[in-house]
Amino acid sequence: MTNVMHMSRMYAPTLKEDPADAEIASHRLLMRAGMIRKTASGVYAFLPLGQKVLAKVEQIVREEMDATGAQEMLMPALQPGELWRESGRWDDYGPELMRLTDRHDHEICLGPTHEELVTALVRNELRSYKELPLALYQIQTKFRDEIRPRFGLLRGREFIMKDAYSFHANQESLQKTYDDMSAAYGRICERLGLDYRPVEADSGQIGGSVTCEFMALAEAGEAELVHCTCGYAANTEAGDCLARPTEHAVPEMQKIATPGVHTIAELAAFLDIPESSTVKALAGKSDAGELVVLFIPGDHELNELKADRAVGGFTLLADEEMEAYGLPKGSMGPVGLPKEARVVAARSLQAVQKWVVGANEDGFHYVGAGLGRDFEVDEWADLCIVQPGDSCPECGLPLSGARGIEVSQVFQLGDKYSRAMDATFADEDGTETPFLMGCYGVGITRSLAAIVEQHNDEYGIIWPFSVAPAHVCVIPLTVGDEEVQPAAEKLAADIARLGLEVVIDDRSERAGVKFADADLIGWPLQIVVGKRGLAEGKVEVKLRRTGEKKDIAFSTITELLAFAKRSGGITKSGTGYFDGLFER
Repeated sequence: MTNVMHMSRMYAPTLKEDPADAEIASHRLLMRAGMIRKTASGVYAFLPLGQKVLAKVEQIVREEMDATGAQEMLMPALQPGELWRESGRWDDYGPELMRLTDRHDHEICLGPTHEELVTALVRNELRSYKELPLALYQIQTKFRDEIRPRFGLLRGREFIMKDAYSFHANQESLQKTYDDMSAAYGRICERLGLDYRPVEADSGQIGGSVTCEFMALAEAGEAELVHCTCGYAANTEAGDCLARPTEHAVPEMQKIATPGVHTIAELAAFLDIPESSTVKALAGKSDAGELVVLFIPGDHELNELKADRAVGGFTLLADEEMEAYGLPKGSMGPVGLPKEARVVAARSLQAVQKWVVGANEDGFHYVGAGLGRDFEVDEWADLCIVQPGDSCPECGLPLSGARGIEVSQVFQLGDKYSRAMDATFADEDGTETPFLMGCYGVGITRSLAAIVEQHNDEYGIIWPFSVAPAHVCVIPLTVGDEEVQPAAEKLAADIARLGLEVVIDDRSERAGVKFADADLIGWPLQIVVGKRGLAEGKVEVKLRRTGEKKDIAFSTITELLAFAKRSGGITKSGTGYFDGLFER
């Protein structure tokens, strides 16, 4: 029995105009195509067509997770607050954690992630190294109280995510699962038709020391990344910064009057040199109260996470604190700093022998301050946000920049949660040992939005074959007659028997409305059945991806599709079974 969807019976309310609050293509087009509707700030309902796409994304993820040996489960969205207090994240996670109190005054949260809950579930059940490794996953709704939900599905307060967790007896086992999951994530991106990059990243609130993000390249992406032709890619917050400072060479150190100059841009303009020839100073304190002055290339920005790693608890000094130390804002430098100051400089400055820096006197700077002659550096560290033009740490070539949407991420958590929550197993010697853990997340709804960001044009969505709400749309130009509609219904049924998903637009609408909606919704293959064409024994076939049209004999269309289905496959570009259809 075939199953053909009928547009006349489908709840798919398309919109002619863009929603006023839609800032990016995916938000705009998913709303207009009748796939999602906003119910509250950062909260969306999936209508039938959107749910069909969502289910296909989930199925691809599910198949790849099952292939790794991970087992699917389902955990509750409501999580006890005491578990988050055990891990230390109840206070650390911040205001994004949606916290509730029930009628018995018990603290509860709506889970943004499930490390605590899954650790609590296994800690009394997994008792021996013989039961390891174990990987569990779920596909479930998550919640984060974003301060400013925006960009439709890309930054919402409620979203669907696949999160997996693995438990191991040793690092070798954890590394293998981490590698297997990373490979699976690459396959997921390819099957979704995404142009992506695996990039070095920071673990953020999840924790752990090893992590990799999978970024779908898109101008609407909130993440900035750098990449190289050699294959290296990194989030600008996490990548190694090998800046390319240019040295402003002078024989000896010169003290220059720079009245009214307090910023790098003003200094570079005053001296008529590039900002990359200057050095920026930032004063702060460590968590031990130690005065620390950081120096970075003038054309770069400080990475606070890196600074915190280099100088535990580094926080910038307030203006009054700088005055107390005799440090002039906008004119700091390494020559003549207070004796107690610890000097930490960016590694990329190590090769620059003469610096253009502040003179620690308001309105004055030094040109040609000599490293090792006029001042010393206590230690070198990676301190900056990497940016396009910096050297690739793998091959040394200049890095290119791009924007990306984070669709998935893998983490090695180590014993961060197991140790805090006393989750142990008996090793081969019978010693109680904390599990080593991994965590692996795929943003299901974010991935859907990323697909639309990469696959659209001025007319609407261009779904990859793998996730399209249906593969073929049959469009009868007249409805209710004795010729066109029966022929269209027969054709749709014949195509469905091939195993392709078919929709027929049997609405009593003008042909122009049907054509516009077909492009807006993004059916990969569109077949137009009209009275004139039938008289000639033909139908018009259109490939949505290219816009190419061709008249094909009515009697051979199912044969052509059957051949394309047998010989084709779902490709990275998402064109799938219809590649080469017009060439046969």
